[in-house]
Amino acid sequence: MSSADEVSQTISKKSKKPQYSRFTQQELPACKPILTPGLVITTLISIGIIFIPIGLSSLSASENVVEIVDRYDDACVPSTGNDEATKHDRLSFIQNEKTNKTCIRNLVVPKKMKHPIYVYYQLDNFYQNHRRYVKSRSDRQYRSPRYEGDTKTCDPESEIDYHKPIVPCGLIAWSLFNDTYGISTKSNPIPINKKDIAWGSDKKSKFGSNVYPKNFQKQDPIGGGKLNESLPLSEQEDLLVWMRTAALPNFRKLYGRIETDLEANEKIRAFGRSSLLVLESKFCSALSISNIIVFVSSSTAGNILIAVTLLSLGTQICNTEMINSATRYEYMTGLLPPGNDIAVAGKPT
Repeated sequence: MSSADEVSQTISKKSKKPQYSRFTQQELPACKPILTPGLVITTLISIGIIFIPIGLSSLSASENVVEIVDRYDDACVPSTGNDEATKHDRLSFIQNEKTNKTCIRNLVVPKKMKHPIYVYYQLDNFYQNHRRYVKSRSDRQYRSPRYEGDTKTCDPESEIDYHKPIVPCGLIAWSLFNDTYGISTKSNPIPINKKDIAWGSDKKSKFGSNVYPKNFQKQDPIGGGKLNESLPLSEQEDLLVWMRTAALPNFRKLYGRIETDLEANEKIRAFGRSSLLVLESKFCSALSISNIIVFVSSSTAGNILIAVTLLSLGTQICNTEMINSATRYEYMTGLLPPGNDIAVAGKPT
């Protein structure tokens, strides 16, 4: 073998040139549509026509939602006002465990509410999306008892005295919403079903069925609600709902469901312990919500697309007429080259 062949083989071994294929060289057959005015106008008007019925259907579904909203925090705390002394009295009333915080509210059902009726609590100006608040948790500890001591990311609610880990640790669990609700009609209590209110993925994957609360709310300051130490975290669905933090400072979270109908003009009594109590006759799905966000966004998008389509269509008609007029003028003045009269739209007689 000659030295030239050896050099060529050495170069070919060291070459980083990729192996040829139609995929790497982008030579595969592809659809390359030509965006003609007709195609663009047809596509835009089709999408616009689709969006408008979606908006109208969402508005219709929203109108069918019967909602009762009652704010009870101001009415159930004895003192009112904004001065420092009043604020101190309100805080002392809330923090004192010996005071009776049972609050009774009389509500009237405006329309018949068919079951299931969803019960929510609403909080305003509560920033669950704060960076330090969101990071104060330990997902490994929530999933498995092997990581019970993994509380490095849970400060300042990570351990109690003598370095005993808190389960579940972190600020999110520590501030668990602790108001409780009960509803009755004519002294007949209406049960609130609190099963299956959390996400199935949270119960199966994020919170272990063999992880039990330990040392939770055992030292001052006590934050929010307490947990049942005989139940695993995966079965304490109030906690699971609360641990799924909200993206905005004003939010609602599911408290439970009422499995019986409520008749129109029926008087009900809601009582709880000291937020906002919300009863809805339909679940807040994509098309049955208690606001008109979907209606406004869909209708706006549809109207904008149709407006752009009409504008494009008008511009296309004007441009075509201008081209035809220019061609006609050139033909009449003899400026059009011979043999091109086939391009004239409306040749004069």
